[in-house]
Amino acid sequence: MQDEDFMREALMLARNATGRTAPNPLVGAVIVRTGRVVAAGWHRETGTPHAEIHALRMAGELARGATLYVTLEPCAHYGRTGPCAKAVAEAGIRRVVIAMRDPNPLVAGKGIRILEEAGIEVKVGVLEEEARRLNEVFLKWIATKMPFVVLKTAMSLDGKIATHAGDSAWITNEAARLRVHQWRDTYAAILVGIGTVLADDPSLTARLPDGTGHNPIRVIVDSLARTPLTAKVVMDGAARTIVAVTERAPKERCAALNAAGVRVIFAGDGTRVDLHQLLQELGKEEVSSVFAEGGGTVNFALLKAGIVDKVHAFIAPIFIGGRDAETPVEGEGFGRLSDAVRLARVEHEPIGDNLLITGYVEKKENADVYGHH
Repeated sequence: MQDEDFMREALMLARNATGRTAPNPLVGAVIVRTGRVVAAGWHRETGTPHAEIHALRMAGELARGATLYVTLEPCAHYGRTGPCAKAVAEAGIRRVVIAMRDPNPLVAGKGIRILEEAGIEVKVGVLEEEARRLNEVFLKWIATKMPFVVLKTAMSLDGKIATHAGDSAWITNEAARLRVHQWRDTYAAILVGIGTVLADDPSLTARLPDGTGHNPIRVIVDSLARTPLTAKVVMDGAARTIVAVTERAPKERCAALNAAGVRVIFAGDGTRVDLHQLLQELGKEEVSSVFAEGGGTVNFALLKAGIVDKVHAFIAPIFIGGRDAETPVEGEGFGRLSDAVRLARVEHEPIGDNLLITGYVEKKENADVYGHH
C-alpha cells in the first residue's frame, strides 16, 4: 500500500504543470528514505529539467540507497535534456517504482533497462490507470502524432445553445464558465467555426481570476477565409491565430489574413475544411491538444469525422424552446441510432445548479492508444 501512497503524491505533483509541458508528458517524482519523502520534483515546462532531475538535485546525498517514485518511465535518450535513467543510476538510487512505461518509441523500455543493468530494483504499473488518465493528451499525440480533441458544449434542458433570436449569453452559470477558462488554460489550441467568429467576435483567451491564464493557439475553421480582419482573433495579439481554409478560398482574402499576422492552413479542396488534414497539420507543429468550442455545424463535423476523443457537456436547468433555436450538434445528423456517437467512462459532476457530463468517445482504436480494454 505504501507504494501507492507515494505514487499518489508523485501524480499530484505532476498535475502542477498541467498545460505547461506540451507536447511533453506531465511527470512527477518523489524520493523516499525510511518511509519519509526527502525530495520531490515535477517537470515544469518543455525544455527544462525533468521531474527526476529536480528531485535528485533536492535530495543530494540522501538519494543514495533511497527509493524513487516516478509517474512515467525515466527517459533514456538525449532530447532537449539528457537521459534521466542514467542520472538516477549515478545518484545511487536503490529502487525505482514507475506508474507506467513511456510509449515514446525513443524510450519504450530503454529507461527501465538502464536502471536494471545498474542493479536497481524496478517495479512498474503502480497506479497505471491514473497515470494514463493524467497523460491522455501525450499518449494520443505520441502514438498518432494527432492532437487529443476535447469537445465542449453547453445547453439548456431542452437541448438549445441559444434562443431562436441568437441570444446565447449566458446559458451556464458562473462556475461553469470559470471551468471553461481553466480548460482553455490547459489545452494547446482552441477551435471554433467561422459562424462563432461572425456571430460573437470572441477573443478565445483564458481569463482566470488571478490573471495567470495561458492563451491557447486559436484555430478558426473557415473554408472561404471569411474571418474579418477586424475580428479580435486577428487584431488583439493575445495569441497565435490559425485560419483553416479550403483551396476554394479567395487568394486575396488568404493573403490579407497572412499580412495581418494570421497563419492560413489549406486543408481540403471541397466545400468544407478537411478536419483530418487540419489535425495532421496541427500535429506536425507539435500541437498536442485541441479544445473545440464550436457551434452545432462544426461539432457535428468533428463527431462525424471520428476525431473527438473526449466530451464535456454542460446542462443548465432552463428551457428555451423554439423550433429554430440552435442545438449543440447540427449538420445532417446520423441516420441510424447504431451510428450515433456514444460516450464511455461517463462521469457526472454538479457545478452549482448546472450538471457537467464528461465521457470518452467510444472508438475501437482507443483501446490500443490509451490501454483501455
